[in-house]
Formats: sequence, structure tokens, C-alpha cells
Amino acid sequence: MRILVVGGGGREHAIVWALKKSEKVAELFCAPGNAGIAQLAECVPIAVNQFDELIRFAKDADIDLVFVGPDDPLADGIVDAFEAAGIKAYGPRKNAAEIEGSKIFMKNLLKKYDIPTAKYETFTDYETALAYLREQSVPIVIKADGLAAGKGVTVAATLAEAEKALHEAMVDKVFGDAGNQIVIEEFLEGQEMSILAFVDGETVRAMVPAQDHKPIFDGDKGPNTGGMGTYTPLPHIDQAIIDESIANIIIPTAKAMVSEGRPFRGVLFAGLMITKDGPKTIEFNARMGDPETQVVLPRLQTDLVDIVLASMNGHLDQINIEWSEEAAVCVIMASEGYPGSYPKGRPITGLAEAEAAGALVFHAGTAEKDGQIVTSGGRVLGIVGLGSDIAQARARAYEAVSVIDFEGKQSRTDIAAKALV
Repeated sequence: MRILVVGGGGREHAIVWALKKSEKVAELFCAPGNAGIAQLAECVPIAVNQFDELIRFAKDADIDLVFVGPDDPLADGIVDAFEAAGIKAYGPRKNAAEIEGSKIFMKNLLKKYDIPTAKYETFTDYETALAYLREQSVPIVIKADGLAAGKGVTVAATLAEAEKALHEAMVDKVFGDAGNQIVIEEFLEGQEMSILAFVDGETVRAMVPAQDHKPIFDGDKGPNTGGMGTYTPLPHIDQAIIDESIANIIIPTAKAMVSEGRPFRGVLFAGLMITKDGPKTIEFNARMGDPETQVVLPRLQTDLVDIVLASMNGHLDQINIEWSEEAAVCVIMASEGYPGSYPKGRPITGLAEAEAAGALVFHAGTAEKDGQIVTSGGRVLGIVGLGSDIAQARARAYEAVSVIDFEGKQSRTDIAAKALV
């Protein structure tokens, strides 16, 4: 098969890496890709939102299957566009991708079908939202309704912080139109857990669970990011809780989407909080997580192409999906200034040494300039260590991080520490 992956981040590098292992793949392309992906696939300089150009390329290159990575093109209907052109594309259609594209749609869906989530109210008017906010206790959560590159959520510890987040989203428009509507949500306390699942209508095949680290600094301090590191498995979380999350949240949500006439096909990502009252839904994403994908796919033993084809042919319930017992820990290396503004073009050294030490190096924001790999994004690299347990995988990841260098690099030092307590 000739496969095109749409996207250019660390998630897409991991997807390309997993697809490359399949004997069913003859040729891989990625649009737009990055410097790391270019070592595994032919990168095509087309942006993820240039649907007409992507379709033209797919036809010219005789692409058999398109695998869509990021959220924005899914929310904008890229799968519908490919299907209308007669090209097979893996991912949810526009009406199903709304489960991520609109937090208000997602919250109302969960409420309608009695699926566990935090209490919430939604607002389109700033003054009304502010008045409601001032009646609530803190901590409290402020969410922009639309897509905001994973940064549209503020967990406010004080009322002043919550008011600032509300003003930035609704008045200053720091997230653009994504902040036209707002969700104000109760703060859920507990352990976070991410479960990705291959979904085809009512058929749900959950992947191994992972845990993400959103804030920029150690100890979960500082502003939220797209994710600073992940790990799997979760030895400190009981299997019964994981099973309960799948049975009470993910499967009912897939069924609810079918009932709403929006059947979901692709990867459904559940961001969950394990509270004293059991697992509750924080968010749903309509695609693989980043950086969850970087630790989950290295544990996948079944051919990813087989899973995708089974899902697209309506046979997902008939495939046996196997996972390794290995642990995986991903540490994100980010640019100076991230998640705010950051410089680009800084040379990166030590990549070969990190890979020689046994780490998987997934590129997120890199480019090639004059034969040298340089930084080109906020999150630059995802360094994955594998091992027989979390401690060994973590040690290998951090050993590799220590040999990679670029000016202004930053990374957390406590990724997966919760699993060692």
C-alpha cells in the first residue's frame, strides 16, 4: 500500500514509525512532515488545511490510504473531503470530530446520555460568565469551546486567575473564535489517565492506558502545554478502574455518537480523572494524543495497518489486538519560552547518540537547514525510553535526554515519577 500521513508533529512521527514496520506498506508519504519523519517517509510540503492540494497529491501519487493525525483538519472535514474525492481516509468525519471541536457539544452529549463528567455551565456572554464565576468556589476550570492547540484550558487556583483566563478567552480573544463560547467547569481532584481507543461505530477496542503531564514545570506547576511527557503502563492505577472507565465512559460515548447520527470511526481519546467517586470525563479528542501516541504505539504488537483496515471495513470487532508488557516513558524537550513565544532555528546535537543508546527519538518541531537539524517548534522532540518497568524505561529516556543539546532547551525532570511512589 501507498499511505499518506497528514501532519507534522511528534504524534505523526510515531504513526509513520509504526506504519513503517508493516509489511503491507510499500511507500510512505507525510504532509508536511518534519526533519525526523523525512528519515522514514517522503515529506510533501503541503499544509494540513490545504485540502484541495492534499487531494490532488493523493490522486497523483496513487495513495491507497490517508491517515489523518491532527485535530484541526478533522474538525474542518478533511475525511469528508477525501471520501468525496474517492480516497480512503482514516479518521472521524466532520460531524463526529465535533466531539473534540466543540467542548460544549461534548459536555451536552455526556449530560444527555448520563456519562460521568464534571458539573458545568456554558456561556456566550462575558458579563454573564463573570457573574456566574464570582459565585463559584475555587479551584475552577475555564475552557474555550473550540480548538486551541491543547492550550485552551485553564485550571485556576484563585478567583483572580479564573477572571484573567475568562477575560483572555472571551474579550482579548487569545484563542480567536475558539473563545466565543466558554465552559466553566467544576475542578475534579484525583489522578489523570488517558485512554485511546480504536473505534468503529459501537465497536471499541481500547489501547493501553497512559498518563500525560500538561503543565510546563516540575510538580505540575506553570501554564498548560500540549503535553510535556507521558508514560505507560500505570502500575499505581488498578485494572478495575481502567475497565470501569472503558465500560462506563468510552463505550457509552461511542454508542451515544451512533444514536446522534454521528458514528465515530478512527481513534477516540478519553482524557479522564479518577476521582473519589470513580472515573469522570475531562475531555474527548477525535484523534491520537500527543505525546500519548509516542508511548502507546511502541507497545503495539499488532500491525497498525491491519487495525486501520479492519476498522474501515467494519471488522474491528474481529481483530485480535496485542500489546507488549514493556513500559514506555516519553520526555518532551521544548524550546526556550514555550508555551509562550519561542525562538526557531537553533541547531540540535546528540540525536544519533541518543538513538545509539536505545531511545526512540520522535521529532515534533524540527526542520533541516544547511544539512543540520534545527528547532522549529515549541515542543521539539519526544524522547522515549523502553524497559521492563517504568523505572528502567524512565532511566533510559532521561539518559538520552542528557546527551541531546540545543540552546535554551527545557524539559521536566519528574515525568512518570508518580508511578514510582
